[in-house]
Amino acid sequence: MIRGLYNAASGMIAQERRHDTVTQNIANINTNGYKQVNSVQRTFPEMLISMIGGNAQNPNRQVGRMSTGVFAEESISMHLQGALRETGKTTDLALVTSLELLNPATGENYLFDASGKYVNENGDVVYRPEGFFTVQNANGDVLYTRDGSFRVSPEGNLITSGGYQVLDNNNNPIVLTGPVSNLKVNEQGQIVDADGNVDATIGISVVQQPHQLIREGEGVFRLRDQNGSEVRWLAAEDNAVIRQGYIEASNVDPAQAMVDLMAALRAYETNQKVVQFYDKSLEKAVNEIGRV
Repeated sequence: MIRGLYNAASGMIAQERRHDTVTQNIANINTNGYKQVNSVQRTFPEMLISMIGGNAQNPNRQVGRMSTGVFAEESISMHLQGALRETGKTTDLALVTSLELLNPATGENYLFDASGKYVNENGDVVYRPEGFFTVQNANGDVLYTRDGSFRVSPEGNLITSGGYQVLDNNNNPIVLTGPVSNLKVNEQGQIVDADGNVDATIGISVVQQPHQLIREGEGVFRLRDQNGSEVRWLAAEDNAVIRQGYIEASNVDPAQAMVDLMAALRAYETNQKVVQFYDKSLEKAVNEIGRV
């Protein structure tokens, strides 16, 4: 009986975390470049239940399997392309990517599904690489973002809405010299002056394992592996363009988020009723059966 109480309680905790994750997504529907987070739930190892005592030759001694509960193992960011919203501002940039990855086993590109992952016959998961704007905080740490709502500081530095310095493809801060209204950025990310000369190229980093990025807040991510072995600069053959005067919106699906929210709430209520049932059963066992 107590085991069933623990199973129901673990289900309530897992659904509470799922509810918190969906609530976070809904709260960031209008956040530029926000990437939806999904809560991954797994069960604890199952146990095989067998009869003890009785006839040892009974072929039906194995009763079956029993679950020992569920837990919310991790939260995974879904790095899918968000819709573009036109703003007309010269400092607003949207990164549009659809990167490919070669499968060494077949010599062809992986066929990623709609969620940006590929699962082979052994259950191994490969994620689609994603491109990010490369930025730097006040401590000199290199971070990554999809929020292209940039602005220009009084010193002429190109910075993010959170104040992070935007870097070029040499990891140097981008400093603008001309009027902001004359800023021209082509699809390759090159900042071009009035004479057609390239002043700088916006640094676009390709993260090979985007699901392992860690959120730092304000729309930026950092690498789990600080040596940067899983990051490279965007290559000319990569399928990626920069759209000036546009912003990438959040990739959260509001309708699906509301469905997930209600599902988490109903599952929580179901486990809650199971806990209440066990509580009443234990109360009766202690207060009534114990008197006999």
